[in-house]
Amino acid sequence: MLHKISVIGAGNVGATLVQRLAEAELAKHVAVVDILDGIPQGKGLDILESAPVYGYDTKVVGSNEYDVIADSNIVVVTAGIARKPGMSRDDLLATNAKIVGDVCRNIKKFAPNAMIIVVSNPLDAMCHVAMEASGFPHNRVFGMAGVLDSARYKTFIAEALDCSVEDIQGFVLGGHGDTMVPLPRYTTVAGIPLSDLMPEEQINKIVDRARTGGAEIVGYLKTGSAFYAPSASVVEMIESIAKDKKKILPCAVYLTGQYGLKDLYVGVPVKLGKNGIEQVIEVKLTDAEKEQLKKSAAAVEELVTAIKALTVPA
Repeated sequence: MLHKISVIGAGNVGATLVQRLAEAELAKHVAVVDILDGIPQGKGLDILESAPVYGYDTKVVGSNEYDVIADSNIVVVTAGIARKPGMSRDDLLATNAKIVGDVCRNIKKFAPNAMIIVVSNPLDAMCHVAMEASGFPHNRVFGMAGVLDSARYKTFIAEALDCSVEDIQGFVLGGHGDTMVPLPRYTTVAGIPLSDLMPEEQINKIVDRARTGGAEIVGYLKTGSAFYAPSASVVEMIESIAKDKKKILPCAVYLTGQYGLKDLYVGVPVKLGKNGIEQVIEVKLTDAEKEQLKKSAAAVEELVTAIKALTVPA
């Protein structure tokens, strides 16, 4: 069990994550910080008062001040504005770059030994902001997206085959968004290759739906974006770190030559343990898959370049 996990942002993703973390008892303390007066305090207290019903002893506290994150092992950044219908993740760039930069400078000040897990969108680009603002080593700054994208991908496969989601093994590569790269060739159902169970046309439809999975939910909600599956995805990552499970999970990580990509955050499978990113797993890709990943990485690089051109006050 960790000493403390902190969550920055008490919106739908952040508050739901705090609840899940408290119930999972992955840390003795869970702190939530938000700029809105009373919101983190109220939500934190509400979650704390659920403890006698659910039977957990996690201490939950909410605050508008960053000093509550002191001694955190992990800080999750969910702060930022959410997407609205018709808004792409890229539209969020300027606003959320400023927010995430400010947040990570405070993490550096109050929790200098923490790992940072980025959830704010556009996620891959925000990982770059977090790394530069915090100055933390690459293994301690990474993003959530791949676990969520893979969960959506596996959900749609299970629905199509009318089978348990527990039977599905699969993952996606690339940036979090429309250019992500699901890999049907590496997808199995109870060890059976997906291609043996459904035609290519149906697989392609599932792949396309996975790529736009976030936008589909935004379209339904109209005034917000997904938060149940994103928060669940972060918990899986934190559990692998807290328990040193060393799960192989797709995360947005800083690549230093792997997959032919360098100095860029891109989603790839990694070994996630007590030291954060412990190994980047390189899988063999076909020429077509390499081209898709290259295209996805180029989209991320374009955002990073745009961030560098922004005048964002320190």
